[in-house]
Amino acid sequence: MKIVIDSNRVIAALLKDSTTREILFNSKFEFIAPEFLKAEIEKYEAFLIKKTKIRADEFDVLLSIIFERIRLISLKEYEKYIKKLKSEISDPKDIPFLACNLATKAEGIWTHDAHFLKQDKIKAYTNIDLLNLTGSK
Repeated sequence: MKIVIDSNRVIAALLKDSTTREILFNSKFEFIAPEFLKAEIEKYEAFLIKKTKIRADEFDVLLSIIFERIRLISLKEYEKYIKKLKSEISDPKDIPFLACNLATKAEGIWTHDAHFLKQDKIKAYTNIDLLNLTGSK
């Protein structure tokens, strides 16, 4: 099942070994994201290292392992959807995730962002939803 992964789920997976990390490594899912996601996460690297209390080299390894599970989609692949979606969601930073979803024909987005719950273009999945799909809950 192809799912767009939101930044908040990647950050959650980095912060602690949790349900989010378990879902991320479940082979039932193929995770994709706009290519800028990696740069966005790296922008908060110092904060995340401090929060997780792990060394920078350990953080880099964890980040690499997590991004092995996420196929990054180039802007070129989804840019034609961006203008069409400007009025569909209240947070403009979320538009590339919607566009990425539509361009790749993913099943939806894995997020805990309330903005995605207020739009009707794509299905928004939470941890509970994905656990239910795997039969874990």
